[in-house]
Amino acid sequence: MYRFSEVTYHADSQTVDIGPGLIWDDVYTALEPLGVNVVGGRVTGVGVAGFSLGGGYSWLSNQYGLTVDNIEAFELVLPNGTVTTVDSGTPDLFFSLKGIVTKFTMKTYPQSQVWGGLITFTADQLSKVNDATVNFSTNIVDPKAAIITTYNFLLGEPGVSQLIFYDAPTPPAGIFDDFLAIPFFTKDISTRSFLSLVQSSPANATSNTRAAFNTVSLLQYTPNIMKAIVNESIFWGTQLSLASATFISYDVEPFLPAIFQQGTDLTSAYPPSRAPTLLPLNVYFAWELPVFDALMRNATRLSAQQLTNVALAEGQDIADAALYGNYAIDGTPLERIFGNNLGTMKATKAKYDPDNVMGLAGGWKL
Repeated sequence: MYRFSEVTYHADSQTVDIGPGLIWDDVYTALEPLGVNVVGGRVTGVGVAGFSLGGGYSWLSNQYGLTVDNIEAFELVLPNGTVTTVDSGTPDLFFSLKGIVTKFTMKTYPQSQVWGGLITFTADQLSKVNDATVNFSTNIVDPKAAIITTYNFLLGEPGVSQLIFYDAPTPPAGIFDDFLAIPFFTKDISTRSFLSLVQSSPANATSNTRAAFNTVSLLQYTPNIMKAIVNESIFWGTQLSLASATFISYDVEPFLPAIFQQGTDLTSAYPPSRAPTLLPLNVYFAWELPVFDALMRNATRLSAQQLTNVALAEGQDIADAALYGNYAIDGTPLERIFGNNLGTMKATKAKYDPDNVMGLAGGWKL
């Protein structure tokens, strides 16, 4: 899809047309001189298309919602070869869309410089990071503030990569004090462009490795959950070191309760319910040797189930909570991603793709 690489801004409608052959770095590079931005990916190297169609959690989601809720139209090649525009005038496709998208028309928002970056912490600081993350998730309500706390097991040791973000050149006093007070291993925090912050944020993908994602949907990040995440990272990091594991990580991603209510259009198959807001936890394991594929994938399933059990034991009602499809492991039942919307999606597929042409493509199969 790399030839679909346009970024065309329309100042009159405050929208931008984006080609699916791009990564978000390309989009931010094109929009930065115009002083506008879109609700897109948080780390470098993430592709536009799959991220957007799957939902899309962004640094700007606390303010403007999911990426999919800020898409105003798609240009789509239907299975019969017809090129069409999909928007609110075709509500069934707009709701259910999966297919060959050749253009996204997205809402834009003004963008100034931002503040933030990456701090890394060593194993002896994990309890302090836990406390700071719980406090931020529970008490910080400024929609311009966001974090990703990533617990890693790398080179035989646990640690944390802490991303912090504020959507202005300077944050108000107090928001990130807990994190800034922790003794750090490295720190790169400054006022910078949005693009610079994204490009300074490490992606999970590791070259020359195999990888599996999995996810847990939580209602809140509590002290018990944080301790369990640390325990899981150490347990699996140690256990899987002999199975060519190169990287074990758990991404803690707090958001405000209103993110599912933000955006310009709230008609999409994911999330299947707009209440309560679910917080995605991303489980990511990377390894080198194909002989360990089944072992590593099963390990992500066991770890996700253990964290689910911890949340259930403390009263979080997540047994049937929708899972974020961009993080969910292969084989996840579609009902767990799209809920009661699955029937509508299947009816749309039968209408537009009766010969199952899109069954030849990647992604979740309806």
